[in-house]
Amino acid sequence: MADTASLPTASQAAVSTPKARSYLIQLCKHFAHKIPAAFADNKGRIEFDSGVCELNADDENALLLAVSTPSADKLGALEDVVDRHLKRFAFKEELNIAWVRG
Repeated sequence: MADTASLPTASQAAVSTPKARSYLIQLCKHFAHKIPAAFADNKGRIEFDSGVCELNADDENALLLAVSTPSADKLGALEDVVDRHLKRFAFKEELNIAWVRG
């Protein structure tokens, strides 16, 4: 059995897009139908059963994503859920979402 105590439980991604705020709002509104999610100004928060995603649409045309979970073995799944939904909303763009764990 792997020792999950030493595995990362958080990761971040900076996604370059001129529609950062629009995608932030879409993601929060979409998830708010089933789980706690909210946004104000350029910030958002989505509370999954397995962890949290904090979103920030900065002034440099980038959407900053930060996911965290108390369980290291759930991190990949949380990244994947956010990744898939963002790409679905941004189907007209080819987004590069590179998660950095730590």
